[in-house]
Amino acid sequence: MLFTIKTERYPATDLGYLLHKHPAKIQSVAITAGTAHIYYPEANEHACKAALLLDIDPVALVRRNDANGFSLDQYVNDRPYVSASFMSAAIAQAYSSAMNGRCKDKPEIVDEPLPFEAMLTALPVKGGETLLRRLFEPLGYEMTIASAPLNPAFPEWGVSRYFNVALRNTITLKKLLRQLYILLPVCDNDKHYFVGEHELEKLMEKGEGWLEQHPEKELIVRRYLKHIGPLANQALERMMKEDMEEEEAEAAPKELKRLHDLRLETVRDILRSLKGYTKNWIPTGYAWMQS
Repeated sequence: MLFTIKTERYPATDLGYLLHKHPAKIQSVAITAGTAHIYYPEANEHACKAALLLDIDPVALVRRNDANGFSLDQYVNDRPYVSASFMSAAIAQAYSSAMNGRCKDKPEIVDEPLPFEAMLTALPVKGGETLLRRLFEPLGYEMTIASAPLNPAFPEWGVSRYFNVALRNTITLKKLLRQLYILLPVCDNDKHYFVGEHELEKLMEKGEGWLEQHPEKELIVRRYLKHIGPLANQALERMMKEDMEEEEAEAAPKELKRLHDLRLETVRDILRSLKGYTKNWIPTGYAWMQS
């Protein structure tokens, strides 16, 4: 499975600083049941593309699940070949500094929205292209989506649920990675690991600043937390509480001016309206009235 990020913002090689990955090196990161390889197919001042190639070992995956007993699903499944929760975990592990907004050498560009194009291969989507657009377009992404038939020999079977997706947006790298981290397993509606209270906290942290306003917020929360009702309800309640607190803060009355200040401002306005008024008329100690 392949995930790439590209920018053409000059100098484009700033992407290497943001990702904490040198464009001239190939790096590998061990993840659950496999390895993530990070390299740059293109790296110059005008265009820079970082690629994360995820290699999952099907045998290691079966051994990892051996405690669950024999199951045919362990041997016949798509997990080693799709950009689902394994890709999400690989992004978090390989690009952890970028996802957390850390950039030692160029901290000034961490919070700068940059023009990015992200591409994902073999993204499984339970809900098809319609769901993909419902998830990403409200976040400002322009999308190019390509699918393939289930079997070219039998077109009547329809299209598969696997898509190659290109996402374009002007956004901070931190937010881009966080949104993908949450939305990839949401597209698949599944995860390869146990979901508990810690996943709720990850959702609240990575979703801060965008998830609470998303029109598909409830669907995202429930899918991300594997439809565990108590966890999903808790997450939605916390988001609702935060929204209410923000609304109350915005609706709070502004601090009233003291009567003494209002009187002084009235005197200032009267003086200004007098014909021939100059600032020099204001006695020493009342210079603030000139403002």
